Amino acid sequence: MKLSCQDNLVPGNTLHAKLEVLESLGFSGIELWGRQQLGEQLREVREALQSYKVRPSVICAGYGGDLLSPESKLRNEAIEGISERLRWASELGAVGVIFVPTFGGPKLPDLSPLYPSVIELEKRLLTAECGVLARVGEEVGAYAILEPLNRYETHLINRLEQGLEIVKEVGSEGLRLMADFFHMNIEERDISEALSEASEYIVHVHLADSNRQIPGYGHTDFRPIKTLASKGYDKYYSLECRIPGDPLSELRKFVQFISRFG
Repeated sequence: MKLSCQDNLVPGNTLHAKLEVLESLGFSGIELWGRQQLGEQLREVREALQSYKVRPSVICAGYGGDLLSPESKLRNEAIEGISERLRWASELGAVGVIFVPTFGGPKLPDLSPLYPSVIELEKRLLTAECGVLARVGEEVGAYAILEPLNRYETHLINRLEQGLEIVKEVGSEGLRLMADFFHMNIEERDISEALSEASEYIVHVHLADSNRQIPGYGHTDFRPIKTLASKGYDKYYSLECRIPGDPLSELRKFVQFISRFG
């Protein structure tokens, strides 16, 4: 079971210090926030990684704009930002870049009767944009990773099956899905079934409990990890959560807790 952790959750004032902590605890990956500073320090990051077994799992967000903005400038900003981070991911050897189509409610205008609904218009636009991102991903060798979110954070793409619909419509090896236990705990009728049906297209997993804290502090059932493993999933399970108490102690307890499912 390959465990990863978002870099901001790891104690340490430098990347070297964070990598040392993760390696000592048995983590094999670090999830990097895609802020612009990362792109400016790629050489230093690569050099730091050479001293450790911990590898970059994915790059998470950090870009500007909005893929479903009514303004083309903001849509293009998002596409360019994700594309740039896909190139960073390729340079660092990460699996890919996580992106969310949009946050909040619809922003596009109602164009009925040309389109049956704003949702239909958004899906057509998103599919076209994902096609662009998938081509970039294929070119550089890193996945554009679509993340479904719960209904309280976005109105579009809440469940794995909805994300899978977009991925299959695009039909490119450069576009894949990620699964997040926090969001699935809210949206999926059956997490094991959802993971099983989408397993072929899942390339990253986020772990958080029902209260968004580190696994073990809520009531989420993490046994569906076994379902995903049975389907051949061999990539990272990465922490994206809040950590109560001492991070070092809590991360150590997490490794013990989650290993029973791996």
